[in-house]
Amino acid sequence: MPLYKEQGLVLRSVKLGEADKIVTILTQGSGKVRAVAKGIRKTHSKFGARLEPFTHVTLLMYRGRNLDIVTQAEIITPFQRLRASFDLITAGETMLEAVDKVAEEHERNVRLFMLLLAGLRGLDAGPVDAAAVAESFVLKLLSLSGFHPSLAGCAGCGAPGPHQWFAAGQGGVVCPDCAESDAGRVSAPAVAWLDALQHMDLAGAGDMTPAREVRREARAMLYGFAEYHLDRRMRSFALLARQPDPVLAP
Repeated sequence: MPLYKEQGLVLRSVKLGEADKIVTILTQGSGKVRAVAKGIRKTHSKFGARLEPFTHVTLLMYRGRNLDIVTQAEIITPFQRLRASFDLITAGETMLEAVDKVAEEHERNVRLFMLLLAGLRGLDAGPVDAAAVAESFVLKLLSLSGFHPSLAGCAGCGAPGPHQWFAAGQGGVVCPDCAESDAGRVSAPAVAWLDALQHMDLAGAGDMTPAREVRREARAMLYGFAEYHLDRRMRSFALLARQPDPVLAP
């Protein structure tokens, strides 16, 4: 079994037997990797807390037939501030779950790795609106995965907006002539908010927030679009939607 070195971001871990864990890691060079960390749950484990979710690590691993084996792990960034706040953890879990859904095992995707790293750094900076950072991240991940939502023009004919109809199956907002039976009416402020989140830098996404009713409508659009095109239920969306609205400084 060849030994190789990687850096990665830990997405999740599950118990294996009495002392081991299977960790899922998005690596920079090898894509998503599932690996066994032997003895990690023992009191004197050499891994300690180095393979917990959200951790940015360097790794030495043996490549296995089904699961790789971690032999060494060193922390690059612990993202400690992120772990200290429930709203930041909830936003981070949304990022990790979304990445886990789209990443392919052993398929290199540097852009996805860098997007997740930027997202976790954005949360670790302590934004006022952590949910907005997570939702901006989901929009960017959708675009990176080939599911770029059309928000400025009609997804059917390209006619410039604003448009008052939205259909996940048609790719975003649509004009009255292109709207199919499953399209629903949406407000211009909700569409404009999603369009802003889609284009703004992750580091700035948490510095502004819309009115509560605009956010509620925009979330319904985004969450429905994401689950439709990723063909997955996102458990973290429910927790993210229940986060209280932030109080922004005047």
